[in-house]
Amino acid sequence: MSAGRPPAFTYRKSRRGVFGRSDSILHCDQVALTKLVRTFGTPLYVYSASAIRQRMRDFQNAFDAVPHTVCYSVKANSNLSILRLLDDEGCGFDIVSGGELARVLKANRRAAKNIVFSGVGKTSQEMGEALRAGILLFNVESESEMSAVAQCAARLKKTAPVALRVNPDVGANTHPYISTGLRQHKFGVPIGEARGLYARAGGSKHLKMRGVSVHIGSQILELEPFRLAMERVAELVAQLRADGHPIEYVDCGGGLGIAYESASPDFAEQAAQYAKAVIEPLRGLDIHLLLEPGRSIVGPAGALVSCVLYRKSNHGKNFLVVDAAMNDLLRPSLYNAHHEIVPVRMQDGASEVADIVGPICESGDAFAHDRELPVVGEGDLLAVLDVGAYGMSLASNYNSRPRAAEVLVDGKRSRVIRKRESVQDLIRCEK
Repeated sequence: MSAGRPPAFTYRKSRRGVFGRSDSILHCDQVALTKLVRTFGTPLYVYSASAIRQRMRDFQNAFDAVPHTVCYSVKANSNLSILRLLDDEGCGFDIVSGGELARVLKANRRAAKNIVFSGVGKTSQEMGEALRAGILLFNVESESEMSAVAQCAARLKKTAPVALRVNPDVGANTHPYISTGLRQHKFGVPIGEARGLYARAGGSKHLKMRGVSVHIGSQILELEPFRLAMERVAELVAQLRADGHPIEYVDCGGGLGIAYESASPDFAEQAAQYAKAVIEPLRGLDIHLLLEPGRSIVGPAGALVSCVLYRKSNHGKNFLVVDAAMNDLLRPSLYNAHHEIVPVRMQDGASEVADIVGPICESGDAFAHDRELPVVGEGDLLAVLDVGAYGMSLASNYNSRPRAAEVLVDGKRSRVIRKRESVQDLIRCEK
């Protein structure tokens, strides 16, 4: 494993018995993954609280020079314990559903005042729940939605705080499924139409137009797209203020990527460079920034631990069949995404090239193809790294497979933050 990988998961020497040999065991913080597996079984999601905490602090520090609120993107990982951990760090939250709103309010009812509600398909019920909770801002994505928010606010005799999500037509070098800033995407309204929509919204006593929102995609490793998007937003803010709209907020969205395949850069420096790209185009506007990081905060803090069930070879091609599957971690099957995969117990010896596959009845159920790794045997453990974001949050019960347990490690301590599902859990709501 690269020396540049974040310190949440590191190898430490461990001796087998009094006269046994010394092996290197993968640890999360100070807890051996082998110990966690003995207690909680596999497949098992393991997260480092210290890594999440430190990455959020690095991100916050990068924006210290300007008024800002970091609104963690709940869709990246919505576990209640992780939300509470981030709330303790002074985080706000970016949500995209009524379910995510309920999760944040369960974590801390008072967090409502720092919630931004994004997403293209908010229902009237979800709008009402958010208005009653007293959220900070609705990121509205169409003229029809703007009208629906106004109607909902009128029924509740409230005024809805609104930002219009504009589409700046800025491309980002990322997977097409998670690119959101071009005119052909479903998100936002064309930036050229924004002034007219703000003018129409200004006529409603139940809408308060407080900001401008933009989000160009996810897993973006280049900074130029962020800078270009902010230049276009800054121009719009100046125009809107000239039109008489008291714009207070610019929601910059999220999208800062992580290094799945190579040594990770120093995150504090990466966040500082990102902040510079975002802030400089907005200088002189006296704006309060809203930021929506998700993957960059929790991604490297998670690993999925799985047991090798079987080894097999078909005409010279090697397969390692593990007990985790695409229902546990969808990213490799959905996006052809790369995740580093390492043995939990590292021993000196030969390596091999193999496909790491799961038990689901789909040829697409694979974590890696033709991957070189040290030779492991049946019963050995493998760890899939950088799965803290969009791992468990995309998990399903396909093939009627119960979802994995989740464990949070903080230094020497560990605790279950989601119990392993049972088959009874899967059928409880069925008749």
